[in-house]
Parts: sequence; C-alpha cells; structure tokens
Amino acid sequence: MKVEKFVEILNADFYAGVPDSQLKALCNYLIDNYGTDGVHHIIAANEGNCTALAAGYHLATGKTPVVYMQNSGEGNIINPVASLMNDKVYGIPCIFVVGWRGEPGVHDEPQHKYQGEVTVKLLEDMDIHTFIISKETTDEEVEAVMKDFREQLANGKQVGFVVRKGALEYDHTPEYTNDNEMVREEVIRRIIDVTGDDPIVSTTGKTSRELFELRVARGEGHGRDFLTVGSMGHSSSIALGIAMQRPDKKVWIIDGDGAVLMHMGSMAVTGAYAPTNLVHIVVNNGAHESVGGQPTVADHMDIVKIAEGCGYPHAVSVDNYDALERALAEAKASDELYLIEVKGAIGCRADLGRPTTTAMENKDAFMAELG
Repeated sequence: MKVEKFVEILNADFYAGVPDSQLKALCNYLIDNYGTDGVHHIIAANEGNCTALAAGYHLATGKTPVVYMQNSGEGNIINPVASLMNDKVYGIPCIFVVGWRGEPGVHDEPQHKYQGEVTVKLLEDMDIHTFIISKETTDEEVEAVMKDFREQLANGKQVGFVVRKGALEYDHTPEYTNDNEMVREEVIRRIIDVTGDDPIVSTTGKTSRELFELRVARGEGHGRDFLTVGSMGHSSSIALGIAMQRPDKKVWIIDGDGAVLMHMGSMAVTGAYAPTNLVHIVVNNGAHESVGGQPTVADHMDIVKIAEGCGYPHAVSVDNYDALERALAEAKASDELYLIEVKGAIGCRADLGRPTTTAMENKDAFMAELG
C-alpha cells in the first residue's frame, strides 16, 4: 500500500512518533512533507511522550491525532492510554500506527520475539480496536475499516493499525547527514582500546552490533560486554545497577542520543548516586540511525550541562579523535562518575552484521566474566 494513500485515508494533520524501521515509509513521508515542524509532526523522546503530545493536540484543536511507533514502545503508552485517553477518563481519540517486529512466524531478532507475540493482545487489552495491514491489504479494505474506526473515535475511543513488514511503500528516501567527522565504529574501537578488561554495557541497535563485530575482528571474546539488544533507553540503568553492586569494577556505558532521550530521568538517578566507578559515553549523532536515520532533538540540547545538572562531577564533549582519546584516558584514571559526549557522524558499514550468539549466551558469558 502506498503511504500517500494510507495518509489520505487517515485524514489527520498531526503526527507524533518514535521512528521504526517497519514504518520507514511513513517516517520518510512525514519528513519530506513536514520535517519536524512541531505543528504537524514531532519526533518525540518516547512513545508515552508521543501519546501525551497527541492528547494536547486534541485538547487544542478537537481533532484526532496519530501516534506512530515500533511495537516495542507499547509498554511506554500503557499509562497515558489507560489513565488519560481512555473513554472512562478523558475520552481522547487517537489513531495508533504500530510497526510489527517479531511477528510470529517471521524471522526477527531475539529482543522482538515475545513483544511480537503479544503486540495485538496488548493493544486489545488497552481497548484499542486494531486492524492488521499486510502487503496484500487493499486501499478499499483500509477505507472500510477507517469508516468504522471514525465512529469509535467520535466516542472518545482509540484505534490502531498494526503494520506488517513491507506493507507500506514510499518511493523516496531523504538523506540524513550531519557535519560530524567521527565514525561510531572507530569511536567504539578506541573505547575498547582503553577499557581493557573492564565491563561494557552497550545500547541497542548498531552500537551493540559494532561492538560485537569489533571483538570478533580482534579475536576477543564477548564476556566483557553486555549487549542491550532491546530495552532502548535502559542501558545506563543496567550499568548503574552493576556499578553499585561491584565497586571493584570500572563499568563503561556506550549509549546513544536517542536512547538517552527516551528515558533521560535515569541520568538524574545516576547523578544522585554518582558511583565513582562508572563512565557514561554518549555517541550523539542527532539521529535514530538504527531505524533509518531520522532526526532526534539531541542537536538542540546540551548533554554536558544536563549531566552536570544531574550531579555528574565530570562531563565533557568531544568532536575529534584526539580529544576523545584524552577524555577516555582521563575517565579511565578518574575515581569519580564521568560523562563523555562524542559528536558522531551518521552512517555505518554496509556489511554490518548482527551478534551470532544468543541473548542468553551473552548474559551467561558476561556474568561469568564478572565473577
């Protein structure tokens, strides 16, 4: 189904979302037509943020908003859907468009498997009436469903379209770039040159994939690395939990700007406890690169000042390899909580693979290495 026709059928003029590879056609269409103007389209920090933005749009205009997301974000919408939007509370209509990763019977990465199994059930449990769009779905079918959905929306209900892989098509891909020079994979290589035997917790997406492949290329095992293959935004909290319990270990986090934004409150908790054995590295390329390169708002924020305001005693930003190596050496020698923001480029190797070990194997090896 052409995304232009899908958007026409929805007949909405406000979209808030977190980009998803399954919804790349919709994301690219919105960027091409609206950018991130705030009036018609906002790429938000997390899916709950999107839902609240949508509620605000409805309160201001009386019209129906659209929230788009990967199904991994369903957990983030449960509270605002159940306690704000539901027709037993404020009755705020909303159309959800959900990319279906981990659909049963379709091969996908392990972090999507269980979420894929419960995707439709979770929506239905939240009283969100749902329709599945596949490659075979016709425009006429979606139009007929939307006619029924409009009656439900008029009664303060929420509805959802669950989108299978390849169901939406768009003929143009915007180019997502920035002016930064440091390549993330090279950044990670320099990090592991410094960390030695220290444990590393890496965020979801291409960061963990690159860390895994660098270990393979170096002939090293994976026991020092915990690859947070799912659970976007939570790698820093995982690392904090490890650091607090193992003060004998220097713990490193390799984070991303989209992940930091998704659950930024965790920085306040980390800063409040300020473990002396934790180094938080944020590779900031201003993009949701792992799902297509769509922009985050990280280019408009000062991560160093945020870290300092949260209680991090040391926070620096670097934009070249020499400055990165100085900062890494200082962090390695430091006996205080340290944050390094790395201004990174958008892009990776075309042949970047995925971890060849299972999540369980990764966990067991990591725990064994920790002792």
